[in-house]
Amino acid sequence: MAALIQPSATLPSPSLLPKLSSSSSSPSFSLPLPKPRLLQSAAADTAASASTQFLLPLPQPCRSESRRLFASEPFDGPPPPDAAGSSLTDDCFDLLRFSVRCGDVDLAKAVHAVVLRQELEENPSLGNALIVAYLKLGRTSDAYSVFDGLPHPNVVSYTAVVSGLAKADRGLEAVEVFFRLMGSGIHPNEYSFVAILTACIRLTELELGLQVHALVAKTGYLESTFVSNALMGMYNKCECLDSALELFDEMPRRDVASWNTVVSGLVKGQMYERAFESFRQMDQIDGFRVDYMMLSVLLTACIDTSSLIRGKEIHAHAIRIGMETDLSVSNALIGFYIKCGNIDNVEALFEKMVTRDVITWTEMIRAYAEFGLIDMALEMFHIMPEKNCVSRNALLAGLCKNGKASEVLDLFISMVEDGLELTDYTLTTVAKACGLLGAGKLSEQLQGFIIKFGPLANACVEAALLDMCTHCGRMVDAGKMFKRWPFEWDSSIICTSMICGYARNGLPDEAILLFCRCKVEGSIILDEVASTSILGVCGTLGSDKMGEQIHCHVLKSGLFSDLEVSNSLISMYSKCWNMDAAKKVFNIMPAHDVVSWNGLIAGFIIHRRGDDALSVWSNLHDAGIKPDKISILLVISAYKYTKMCLVDECCRFFSSIQTEFDMEPSQEHYTSFVGVLGFWGFLELAEKTISNMPFEPEASVWRALLDGCRIHSNAILGKRVIKHLLLMEPRDPSTYVLVANLYSASGRWHCSETVRKEMRVKGFQKQPSRSWVIHQDKIISFYTRDKSHSQAKDIYSGLEILISECQKAGYVPDTSFVLQEVGEHQKMDFLFYHSAKLAAAFGLLMNRPGKPIKIVKNISVCGDCHQFLKYTSAITNRQILLRDASGFHYFSSGRCSCNDRW
Repeated sequence: MAALIQPSATLPSPSLLPKLSSSSSSPSFSLPLPKPRLLQSAAADTAASASTQFLLPLPQPCRSESRRLFASEPFDGPPPPDAAGSSLTDDCFDLLRFSVRCGDVDLAKAVHAVVLRQELEENPSLGNALIVAYLKLGRTSDAYSVFDGLPHPNVVSYTAVVSGLAKADRGLEAVEVFFRLMGSGIHPNEYSFVAILTACIRLTELELGLQVHALVAKTGYLESTFVSNALMGMYNKCECLDSALELFDEMPRRDVASWNTVVSGLVKGQMYERAFESFRQMDQIDGFRVDYMMLSVLLTACIDTSSLIRGKEIHAHAIRIGMETDLSVSNALIGFYIKCGNIDNVEALFEKMVTRDVITWTEMIRAYAEFGLIDMALEMFHIMPEKNCVSRNALLAGLCKNGKASEVLDLFISMVEDGLELTDYTLTTVAKACGLLGAGKLSEQLQGFIIKFGPLANACVEAALLDMCTHCGRMVDAGKMFKRWPFEWDSSIICTSMICGYARNGLPDEAILLFCRCKVEGSIILDEVASTSILGVCGTLGSDKMGEQIHCHVLKSGLFSDLEVSNSLISMYSKCWNMDAAKKVFNIMPAHDVVSWNGLIAGFIIHRRGDDALSVWSNLHDAGIKPDKISILLVISAYKYTKMCLVDECCRFFSSIQTEFDMEPSQEHYTSFVGVLGFWGFLELAEKTISNMPFEPEASVWRALLDGCRIHSNAILGKRVIKHLLLMEPRDPSTYVLVANLYSASGRWHCSETVRKEMRVKGFQKQPSRSWVIHQDKIISFYTRDKSHSQAKDIYSGLEILISECQKAGYVPDTSFVLQEVGEHQKMDFLFYHSAKLAAAFGLLMNRPGKPIKIVKNISVCGDCHQFLKYTSAITNRQILLRDASGFHYFSSGRCSCNDRW
């Protein structure tokens, strides 16, 4: 608002009022002008049928109980007992209260009809009672109609309507009515100020809130704790924590709600230590006892900081003051132990709860899903006494999180068939599950269903559909969605999704170009989500220069305190050959969670520094951070890359997973463990481990053993493993490719072609080998025998010279890596122009002498290319750094950091 609101100023017509700053695209206020009498239409359909039965007094217990319903409403009160019609008026009051208690809209309308029929509308208290009753019954339009027909609305009338409209998320209309209050010459009271501040909170309208604060100060209502609490809530919502704290310090009187508001603001602003200090001061300064809201907020702080010890202290305090049995506190404790405890903590709480609600049961579903016990989550869902869309969505999310994408789709189909409520969260979760499956045809069907579904189409759903398309390789369709994205919707989400989609589908050039274009156009806001996503792209591409630029932006914009952003920085630097920078980011982070520690451990593992990874794991344990299943998976993998063989220690660790960490080893854990055993040559023990698995081993476990057979040239065991793989029905494209290649390697070309044909029928595609280098801030990519580069002639000439020199030094091409049925000469031609060799040749031609050549490859490097790069590093005296699907290879002086074991 352009000018400060004056308490007795005559305001312009509502249609001339300026627009709110947070809703610049919204129309000016346009509510109808006041009407001379109470609106008849709201009760016209019941006026004729209103009978004397509604005029009978309620039984005394009901009357006394119903009076308490409106005890907090700012009524003027009924007319004096000797006034005409006082008995009828009292009955109307009681019946309105009773209608609210029973949720009976028809009864309220009947009373409204009686009021009109008996000409009691001149009584302002009764009109106000009708307004409040309609508002409590969710009939906001009827309430406003009554208000609009009042001949002489008072401050209670205006306040009730402003409050009702604000709570119904009709904030702009609430503001308009407040302006009408000010223009009428009526002075607002403390309830009026709380009502308009509620509208400011819902609209996140700081400018108006500041003016209301000034008016509150002028009229002396800052003395009201009620009003000051509302002002602090407004400042918290508008992210003006300093103003909220200043107001709190100046309050002459505070209540529990005041402390709750300020602690909530501190937690929201990530000022956790000050929040806990305020909690301790609450009793010392004002002598207030903590309530359920304070405990819930503090538990949120414990979750944000992954502080198990502090959370247990809050739990102990709740027990001491007898609030552990409070339903809200118990639900908050379950949420805390889901993030920071274990399933035993959660189950113990659940069993002790005397009262449970749908939130409790839903949290238990979430708990079991979070700890990977998806069967228990399903059982909990089936036995819970009451289900709603939130509980169903929790199960959908849990299934999706645990990789049960097919089950997500089955549950979704059953929800559709049963006619159950589908929310935007439901649709986004199903779209994510479809993306996990990578099934193109299915994704088209789901998209068609959602388009027909219609009403729930919004930015979140559309963004999820676009992301689904990118996961299913439908980049053309994703591009079409991107181009027709509505102008009025937030474009930052869709830009981020599209950039990540390009990177995910091996189109790094498009990802970088789109990012640069969006930055210039201002269509992407580098907030926490976008910064995290773009840092992920930088890590995928190995673009350390762009990653450093995003890091600078993160520091300047104050985003470094966000855990997801700082965790993404660790991952980005570790993937961009810079573990020193990753460690530095970790060390200066204000707080860590399990993802932070996992990121650092993973970084050391992809650099094949197992001892450093195990050292970080020890520190994680000492810091009291609860490891998750990813942590356990990473620790097992670390034993693969230790300087000395520590297989015995790895076996002890693996056998303790269930007892020490309260989790059952999964397929992924067995795959990693078998990989460690195979890497160090314990092939018989690895095979025995697979045969003793408590569930059917998936193809990934057998592939891990086959990799060990390859490293140690164990052809006999390798053949047995191949038989297992061939007997299994392939469930993903990589398994199809492996089986086809195994047939090719044994010369069974017809069988290989049959498998590849089946892949084509099912829509699976082999990921093409691609290698790239970053030159002058541009991604230079190469496929096998790629001649698309403008300098292809020079690149091929240089590569041929390089191959010749390497052969002179002892390099012998290994044609067994060519799996096509062609002659030996053609195999050599295929082999010489692999993408990694082309990228290495380009890097040597374009980079100044002495500068390392950095190459990124989207799949694991083949043995022949590995040998070639070793010889190249020797004859050129250049360091070649390669990152492939297995990790980093540092080639120098004819040697590789992996010691030819990867």
